[in-house]
Amino acid sequence: MRLHSTLRSFGLALLLAPFPAMAHCDSLDGPVIKAARAAFTTGDVNHVLVWVHPKDEGEIRGAFRRAQEVRKLGAEAQKLADQYFFETLVRVHRAGEGAPFTGLKPAGEDFGPAIPAGDKALESGDLKPLWKLVNDNIHTTLHQRFEAAVKAKAYKPGDLKAGREYVSSYVGFIHYVEAVYGAGAASEHGEGHEGHSGHEGH
Repeated sequence: MRLHSTLRSFGLALLLAPFPAMAHCDSLDGPVIKAARAAFTTGDVNHVLVWVHPKDEGEIRGAFRRAQEVRKLGAEAQKLADQYFFETLVRVHRAGEGAPFTGLKPAGEDFGPAIPAGDKALESGDLKPLWKLVNDNIHTTLHQRFEAAVKAKAYKPGDLKAGREYVSSYVGFIHYVEAVYGAGAASEHGEGHEGHSGHEGH
């Protein structure tokens, strides 16, 4: 039960950890831009303020007001205003996570199975498909690293090449085990992002 709980916690921690390469909050169909569109539709900037730190609210409020004014000037102006606000919002959001902003990504980007599954779980309220996806991935990786280390362990004394291959497999396996356990322990102690929405690394 302890291992199962730890694996589950580690899997969820992986989904929430700040991996810039897998971020989807800078994509045009990501949650930050969806919140921005909702803010424009309703005229309520609070839709996007949850995505930035309190200290950055002033900048976002100002950008939102300016974008709203420009949007009234016509279709082309609206596109420019939207682009300006989207980029400002995502840049500030990413900076709040300590991540760089490299421009908005087009909709439909492939972020792998985990992020879409995480979003779908939150939308549906059903964790089971995500839980299975994460646990299957962890179990598979753990098994592969374990088998590689066991196989490499049977090297002959004096065979330095084989011995170093074992050390490499051993280190990889132990580090993965440590990461699994450490992420589970961090989750159990409720470690999170204070003063923010908790959407790390999107």
